[in-house]
Amino acid sequence: MQLSDSALPTGAFSHSLGFETYMDRETIRGEADFGAWLEMFIAQSLTTADALAIRLVYQADTFDEVADLDELMTVQALPQQIRDSGITMGRRLLAIGAESYPGPWVEDYRVGIDEGRLSGHQATIWAVLARQLTVPVHAAVASHLYATVISLTQNAVRAIPLGQSAGQRVIRQAQPWVERAVARSGELDLDDLGAIAPGLEIAQMQHQRQRARLFMS
Repeated sequence: MQLSDSALPTGAFSHSLGFETYMDRETIRGEADFGAWLEMFIAQSLTTADALAIRLVYQADTFDEVADLDELMTVQALPQQIRDSGITMGRRLLAIGAESYPGPWVEDYRVGIDEGRLSGHQATIWAVLARQLTVPVHAAVASHLYATVISLTQNAVRAIPLGQSAGQRVIRQAQPWVERAVARSGELDLDDLGAIAPGLEIAQMQHQRQRARLFMS
């Protein structure tokens, strides 16, 4: 609960993960619009990238397999800002996790990043920490996705802006979306990693050159 708390200081408050582009286009203007975007983001980006990566870390027999997943998660993120945000938040999560919950794979991850061999994607780092703490895999996937939903909704409350009550309605609405994503990710394999809707990625790429913006991604 500590490491998956959306208030953990990883910098998540600085990222829209692409929804700010839709705000700029006035496609997202309120609660319903943001909810529609969030549902798609969970079903696509979070399911076939983060959720699947967490499951694959749990299936790994050696840390070398985790290192391969770290590389795959980094290169499958085509928009530069998304790639950078995954690494920035991941490394911050690792710094906090390594200090509070040290372990062999956590240390291997830290050394690999220090030596420049690993990037440090947030999803794979979270999976290593959760696996070490014997968190059940379905709970590890759900916790990560739910924390992402909370962070994105809090950011939308500030940026769109949504009212606090509207934000809570979106979070409640998103709970079955997260449950479906957790279930669907269990049906996927390595070949599905990074199968994300192009429209979401294009919007994330366009954010980089947006004239005015509040978020880093």
